[in-house]
Amino acid sequence: MALQNRSAYQSYQRNKYETASPHRLTLMLYNGAVQFATRAEQAIQEGNVKDTNTFIQKTQDIVYELLSSLNEREGGELARNLKNIYLYIVEQLVQANVKKEQGYVAEVIVLLKELQSAWEQIGKEVSLGQA
Repeated sequence: MALQNRSAYQSYQRNKYETASPHRLTLMLYNGAVQFATRAEQAIQEGNVKDTNTFIQKTQDIVYELLSSLNEREGGELARNLKNIYLYIVEQLVQANVKKEQGYVAEVIVLLKELQSAWEQIGKEVSLGQA
């Protein structure tokens, strides 16, 4: 019975991502990046090198996914600006991982939360426009 429950939960989780709108998927990526960056910051505070590396790499993976989803041709200046922000975030994460300094991750968290908030606001405005 437990195996069936786990299988159903896994199907639910997979379906959640497969049926999400592009806007929702991007918001999920921002949420994940903030969570992993926060865990990396905590790992640095605790002096846990292994977890610091793991969570920084997970954050980087998400930022690379956000970067790869940009369409500079259609997105124009906004996409170019986001690309520069994402590349800056990756550089800060590299520095955090090399130097194990919390300040780099703290700055990344601020940037990610600002992007996350802006993306949430866009979603609200789009929903209101469709109502």
